[in-house]
Amino acid sequence: MIDLVVQNAVLRWLLLLSLFVIVATTAYLVAQGIAVRQLSRRRLLEPAAMGPAGPMLGSLRAERLESAWLKLVNTIESQGLSLVDTKDLALRQRLIAAGYTETYAPRVYTLIRLVLVVALPVLVMTFFWMRGSSPSTTKLFLSMIISAALGLYVPSLFIRAKADRRQQELTNAFPDALDLMLVCVEAGLGLEAAFSRVGMEMTSSHPLLAEQFGSVVLELRAGRSVDDALRRMADRAGADDIRAFATLLIQSTKLGSSISQTLRTYAAEMREKRRLRAEEKAHRLPVLISIPLVACMLPTMIGVLMLPAAIRVIRAVIPALQGGG
Repeated sequence: MIDLVVQNAVLRWLLLLSLFVIVATTAYLVAQGIAVRQLSRRRLLEPAAMGPAGPMLGSLRAERLESAWLKLVNTIESQGLSLVDTKDLALRQRLIAAGYTETYAPRVYTLIRLVLVVALPVLVMTFFWMRGSSPSTTKLFLSMIISAALGLYVPSLFIRAKADRRQQELTNAFPDALDLMLVCVEAGLGLEAAFSRVGMEMTSSHPLLAEQFGSVVLELRAGRSVDDALRRMADRAGADDIRAFATLLIQSTKLGSSISQTLRTYAAEMREKRRLRAEEKAHRLPVLISIPLVACMLPTMIGVLMLPAAIRVIRAVIPALQGGG
């Protein structure tokens, strides 16, 4: 395969072009992620940006960063190809849990799946052609079916893995946020001011949770009720602990109980749950270590212990058999 690429100039150019596309796409995605994170941090750290001109500038910048995907999706749909999924609501919730909160994210997700379903079988056929092999019909059919299935299910697995990782990060950062919020509430700040202050304090240490708190502050300042803002935060996060926290605050507000006492109790419970999760991982460690121990070290130890005995048996048995013969 390497000799074929070296000898063929067209294949060399195709390989170089593929490498360039991969590197350029990776650099673009990394730059876009850094820009979005810097924009979220600036919104949290600059109270002046919340004025009349602040959100307008932030929205224009975010729209400029995301306009490429939006234009692509709109262009494809204008040609008559609908990218709306039949289970659009469930898909939108999954994408929001993974961090893709844009309104056009489900359409981009459907487009990527369609492209992969078509592109991967084409790549498989191109690979067979480049190798110069002529596979059987059954082998070619199975290869194309497997590649199409990978293109259909790999994006779903990626979204699920990213959502799980995001929820784990939010869950690990939440006890620290509760402690800071408890301090703010006991110092006399209101709920909106406490969310704003904790979000600004956690921008560097836990930017994902700070972004969630910043969204709550923006919604409250825009006129949304506390109940709706907390429920929307729980839906965006997708973590059970944050959903329970939102429900607890809503009930405390409606019943008129002390928010500081509620936060103190729930913060202690969250710290205990985090300690139990750490102990669970520590207790799983010996079981996980036993797998490479049995697979790698046990055969070697058996060989070291049994080999001298086997050599002595061979030395004693073979002469006896020869003498008896």
